[in-house]
Amino acid sequence: MKARVTVTLKTGILDPQGKAIEGALKSLGVDGVASVRQGKVFDIELAAADKAKAEAALKEAADKLLANTVIENYRVELLG
Repeated sequence: MKARVTVTLKTGILDPQGKAIEGALKSLGVDGVASVRQGKVFDIELAAADKAKAEAALKEAADKLLANTVIENYRVELLG
């Protein structure tokens, strides 16, 4: 089973890397960029067949390792 965990900064948390990317895009002439927020994507392949157990395991992994839940949100998607 494949899954994706997407980690992003919570609203209100400053994102200096996103600001740097925003500035770089503008300096490259990319028009229409209002703002950029950066995050992390983890593509994970699991041996589990039970979707509920797989989702629970991924949420636990995100809580303990993949995301700093004080400043980051995460989303778990089971891809099949």
